[in-house]
Amino acid sequence: MHRRSFLMSGASALACMPAFLVPSARAQDGRAEPAAEAGSFSFDGLSAAMKERASQPYEEPSATLPDALAELTYDQHRAIRFKPDLAEWRDEAAFELQAFHPGWLFKQPVKLNVVEAGKALPLDIDSNRFVYDKPLDPEAFKGIELPGVAGFRLHYPLNNPGVMDELVAFLGASYFRALGKDNLYGLSARGLAVNTATSQGEEFPRFYEFWIEKPGRTARQIKLYAALDSQSVTGAFAFTIRPGQPTEVDVTARLYTRAAIQRLGIAPMTSMFLFAENNDGAFDDYRGQVHDSDGLKIIRASGEELWRNLNNPRELANSFFAEASPKAFGLYQRDRAFAHYQDAGAGYERRPSLLVEPLDDWGDGWINLVEIPTELEVNDNIVAFWVPAGEVEAGQALEFRYRLSWGLLDEPGKELARVTALRTGMGGVSGVENDENMRKFVIDFEGELLRDLPADEDVEAAVSVNRAEIVHQTVSRVEANGAWRLVLDLLPEGDAPVELSAKLSSGDRLLSETWVYQWRRGDDG
Repeated sequence: MHRRSFLMSGASALACMPAFLVPSARAQDGRAEPAAEAGSFSFDGLSAAMKERASQPYEEPSATLPDALAELTYDQHRAIRFKPDLAEWRDEAAFELQAFHPGWLFKQPVKLNVVEAGKALPLDIDSNRFVYDKPLDPEAFKGIELPGVAGFRLHYPLNNPGVMDELVAFLGASYFRALGKDNLYGLSARGLAVNTATSQGEEFPRFYEFWIEKPGRTARQIKLYAALDSQSVTGAFAFTIRPGQPTEVDVTARLYTRAAIQRLGIAPMTSMFLFAENNDGAFDDYRGQVHDSDGLKIIRASGEELWRNLNNPRELANSFFAEASPKAFGLYQRDRAFAHYQDAGAGYERRPSLLVEPLDDWGDGWINLVEIPTELEVNDNIVAFWVPAGEVEAGQALEFRYRLSWGLLDEPGKELARVTALRTGMGGVSGVENDENMRKFVIDFEGELLRDLPADEDVEAAVSVNRAEIVHQTVSRVEANGAWRLVLDLLPEGDAPVELSAKLSSGDRLLSETWVYQWRRGDDG
């Protein structure tokens, strides 16, 4: 999940502080015992505190880890496990909470609080709740003081009654990720993206404190809140999480800027795309595809649907999709066939898709897709987010509400043909000499509207290409599987990126979503 102290002053700050939490005593089994008194908590109170915090200069986190934790290596850190039998709310509620141990990359402690009936108590997690396996010496960690945790995860019987499956995890900066039924972890979401892929360099805001409402025994959802801080912005976040297929997370993000921001990314998501049919020539690998997501889906205000196949470019690529009040956008894992991946360990065909649906009118702006070159599947190299139109200046207060849906997502309107494969290769006709610069694109569309059409149906492709010449274009039915195939031969006009789009129709009837793509020389090996 890697892409690489509440400080207030003055009487007004004290008045809007959401909670001064009384330290709790520790029980012998490592659980927190109730404190004598709890602080009141509300989301509006947290929002007021974060607005006040934004009026103060940014200060780096002051909490530090003991050397024994700060110096943990990757292998040492992964040898530390939370004890499931000491999970918070075990046998008390529908959800359970476990913490991630600080150390290794996670050197800035995160505070956790539990809210009951509007009152907040600090959740005290100590070393007794963890197992320290080899190569660590467990004796060295007995009684060690933890100034906080690295993050936390929530468990719920997502797949089978009585089995507490991991549901959602918050770990590192403002990253979090969730699972729908029958999923394996894949892409991540973030609270906020600041200056991603800009000349200013990216800033990574972090969630430094959480308030989690204790759920009931039969609860079907859980609510939690987070305080976010960085050099340029603070934020108060509210999350309502509903497990299922899909798992839904409703988010309210209230943002308060301390400085101007060149590019503010709302509802950002981060994924991995190494290769698929469109660029497999660059990788000598027995697997047919390696990716957590294979495309960006956009549902426009008009209802038009766009599909942008992802790419692993030879240099950083930025794509911008101007929209007015979009209905939804997200990174999808559309290909669900194990045979196309052949990775029995990674299970890429089970990675969740993630769709963002605005719950308010977001107005004008654009969806920004960033594709970063990578040679390794451990690197998250795909980022997508919404950028609101207009300048973001210091002293602004902004609010965005949206729903995140994680899982094996259905795509409404299944009768509309979807892009199911994109392949590229040398252009021209086999057996004759062709221009070595010519490139072939083969796009397969499948859907109910196309499946029953006869091969002689008048299906047309509306194709748009920038910075390239269309040398040859055909669309025809593939009898082997009922797909309709669009074939394009292009001659690029230079080294600049080539932008392509296409959709299928018959007369006045639209048959497919709109396929869009960006290609550069050398992108496909």
